Order: sequence, then C-alpha cells, then structure tokens
Amino acid sequence: MRFQSPVIAPMKAEQERKMRKEEDESLIIYLKKEVEAALLRTDSLEKENQDLRQEVVRLKAQICSLKAHDNERKSMLWKKLQNPFDSSKTEVFLQKQSDFVKVSERNVEHSSPRPSIQELASIKEKHAKVPNPPPRPTSVAPPSLKEANDNKLPPTSAPPPPPPPPNMCAGSKAVRRVPEVVEFYRLLTRRDAHMENRTNSAAIPVVAFTPNMIGEIENRSSYLSAIKSDVEKQKEFINFLIKEVESSAFKDISDVKAFVKWLDDELSSLVDERAVLKHFPQWPERKADALREAAFNYRDLTNLESEVSSFQDNPKDLLTLALGRMQALQDRLERSIDNMERTRESMIKRYRDFQIPWEWLLNTGLIGQMKLSSLRLAKVYLKRITKELQLNECSGEDNLLLQGARFAYRVHQFAGGFDAETIRAFQELKKIGMGSLKQ
Repeated sequence: MRFQSPVIAPMKAEQERKMRKEEDESLIIYLKKEVEAALLRTDSLEKENQDLRQEVVRLKAQICSLKAHDNERKSMLWKKLQNPFDSSKTEVFLQKQSDFVKVSERNVEHSSPRPSIQELASIKEKHAKVPNPPPRPTSVAPPSLKEANDNKLPPTSAPPPPPPPPNMCAGSKAVRRVPEVVEFYRLLTRRDAHMENRTNSAAIPVVAFTPNMIGEIENRSSYLSAIKSDVEKQKEFINFLIKEVESSAFKDISDVKAFVKWLDDELSSLVDERAVLKHFPQWPERKADALREAAFNYRDLTNLESEVSSFQDNPKDLLTLALGRMQALQDRLERSIDNMERTRESMIKRYRDFQIPWEWLLNTGLIGQMKLSSLRLAKVYLKRITKELQLNECSGEDNLLLQGARFAYRVHQFAGGFDAETIRAFQELKKIGMGSLKQ
C-alpha cells in the first residue's frame, strides 16, 4: 500500500477552496447583473405606467367635456323644439357645438385602435351581399300567368268548389248533430239563468310609446345614409329577389313556408327592409305580403291545432284551474277560426291570383281539422266534470253541471256535432244531471 504524503493533502484542500471561491464570485457577479437589469425594467415600466395614467386622466377630462357640451346641445335642441320661433340663435349655437364635437371626434379617431378582423369581414360582407338560392318546392307548381297568357286558347278559370255544408267536417271521424245537447243546455239555462259564469275578457293594456325626439333627430342622418348605401350597393341582390318572388308558384303550403323563411333571411341583411325596397318600384310588394300572410297564418293555425290535439288533463290540478285552461284554449280556437272565416273569401281570391295554395282555408282542409280537434277538449271537459259530480266533492253541483252543459253546447255548435266518444261523455253527464233535477 502507498501512503499519501502529509504535504499533498493540504495543497489539494487549498485548491478546492480557491475553486469554490471563484465559482461563488462568478455567481455573485451574474446575480448582480440580473438585479440591475430587473431594476432597469422596473424603472421603464413605472415610467410607462405613469404615462398611461396621465393619458387616462386626459381622456376622462375630454369625455367629461364632450358630455357637458352634448347636454348643452340637447337642452338647446329641446328648447328649439318647444319654441320654434326663436330658432336662428339656436342654430348658430348648435353649429358651434357641432364644430367642437367634430374636432373632438377627430382627436378620438386618431387615438382609436384599428378595427378587428371580424369587423372588417362584416364590413366586406355588407358591401357585397351574395344571395343564397331559394328552396326548391317539393311538388310541381302550376303554370305561371305568363305561360297561361301565351296560350292560343283563352284560359277558363274554373270556379272554386262549393264549400261543404256546415254539418260536415273534414276528417275520418263521423260527426253528427245531437239535439239532446241543445235541449239539455236550454233546460238548465231556463231553470237557473242567474248561475252563468260570466268571464270578462282580459283587457289589453294600451301602451303609449312616446318617441325620443332628440335621439331620432340625432340618428336620422346616419340612418338615411345607411339606407342610401343599401340602395346603391345591394341593387343586384334586390333585383335577384324580385325575380324570385315574381316567378314563384306553389302547390303545397309547406313550400310557401320554406320560401318565406328564405326570403326573410335574405332581407334581414338590409338596414330597413321597407325603407330600402321603397326605392325599387318593381318590387312585388302585394305578392310578398300575400306569401307572408299565408305562411304565418298557416303556421299559427297548425301550432294551435297541435296544441289542442295534444292537450292532456292533469287529475292533480284543481278543478277550476283545469276547466279554465280548456276554456281558454277553446276561446283561442274559436277566435282564430272566426277571423279566418270572416276574411276567407278575399284571401282565397288573392291567393289564387298569386298562385298561392288556398285549399287549406276550406272546411275540408285545416279549418275542418281544427274544428274536429275541439271535440277532444269537449270530451276531456265533460269527463272531468262527470268525475267530480260522481265523487260529490264539489260544493256547487248545479253550477258545475251548468258549466258542463254550456261547454258541450258551445263545442257542439262550433264543430257542427259530436263524434261517438264525445256523445258517450255527454250521455254520462246528462244522466247525472237528470238525476239531480228529479231530486
């Protein structure tokens, strides 16, 4: 074994200490440089923060000044509207105020940021609107008016088929008149005429919308310029829509709904549809309005018919609440049908002229289906009252019986009769009612 000299060991230890000292010194120098750089960055950030604070204070002062001048301008404008005789001085003052506002707006515009990419894209789309193609009809449309006029033989328009008698309704259910309904209702009304529940229709609140005259005057110039821009830049787009509306012809009312939805989506890109289209005298306004009227009426009626047909009575609901819901639904049904029947002749004539389907307005179409759907309400209504009378849980038995007879009579007259299920429900109610009358 070799033994290490006692002189070599202290030398190695001394060398290691020197190396550690050099490493520590280099690390300290590096950290000092990092601290100095951080201090410099902190100073620059503090200066930038101070500059931003001064800019914020300046902008706040400018905003306050603009608000003050704007309030003065509005007050003077309001005085001018109230006192039109003293308008010369006001106009001079408003001119000075507007000049000041314009100078302030220029300063703000110079300091405003650049518009985003989305805003630029929307502006680009506004300049050139590319129309989408209209939906294709599901069925073949009848020949247009031009083709009919080009034929050698004059077209003979066949008269519309006569409407069916009021005793008949569309549908597979057999509906017939039940004189017992009328007799039973009159018997109860003669017996107790003072027990009728008179329901007052809820008055529609009249809301008076007072226009903001000052805001309207201020925004009028930008509004008119936007309309003028649409008239100039969307000319080809509107001419395309004009051709599509004029050449449209349908055999199915569902195709009219799809076409109107497409047309409304296309016209929604305009600033103001009516104001822009007024500058296009060739716009077929009467046909477009007729298409919309037919589509919206059909949509509202089908939604109401679906709501009535799918009505379900909840036995857990209170009796008055359940009966009130059915009466309200029948009220809506009768009002809708009455409004359609009062204007049906003129609507059919107008729809035929514009090649819009009109058969759904007849009693053999949607109108007849809606009348038949009211039989479901009558059946549920009568069964609910019969159940309450059988349980003897109601305090006013005669009043409840009269309500059932009145509702049955009402639906019977509206639908033109009862079907087999509704007749059975009425017979059960009549059996209980005649028993109470004998007592």
